[in-house]
Amino acid sequence: MCWKCGKPITLEYVGRTDICPFCGADLHSCKNCNFYSPSSHYECHETIEECVRDKERANFCDNFVVNKNISSSDNNKAKDARSAFNSLFGD
Repeated sequence: MCWKCGKPITLEYVGRTDICPFCGADLHSCKNCNFYSPSSHYECHETIEECVRDKERANFCDNFVVNKNISSSDNNKAKDARSAFNSLFGD
């Protein structure tokens, strides 16, 4: 599944330059990885030497494993939280 649009990806192997055919998001990115965890050190469950700054862009991480459990509801939760935060300040 794509981390951004939540649509299923039919690729057997995700390479560094692969993008989602539906929304164009990079697939070999932290947000599409099984080890991505916002509450972990460097936002990764794996032990990594350097922080990947942009979690939405393709990277060269050797630990990358496609997360097959991503759903569009994960994206909606983030949007809802951002909207709730912005409403606190009367946007």
